[in-house]
Amino acid sequence: MRILTQRVRENASIDWTIKENVKAKLKVIIKRTLRQFGYPPDMQLLATETVLKQAEMIANELAGG
Repeated sequence: MRILTQRVRENASIDWTIKENVKAKLKVIIKRTLRQFGYPPDMQLLATETVLKQAEMIANELAGG
């Protein structure tokens, strides 16, 4: 999902892993994108959490942590 990755990158701020309001915005963007591409609604919560965890891991790697 190249579009999903692009949207997360565009909306992630430097400290997004700490700020809940930024995290909430990312969740909405992820859910909208999943729905746009026909992802099953009953699996969206798990997929959203998975995408956020992966994004956090990538952010930590880029920060050198």
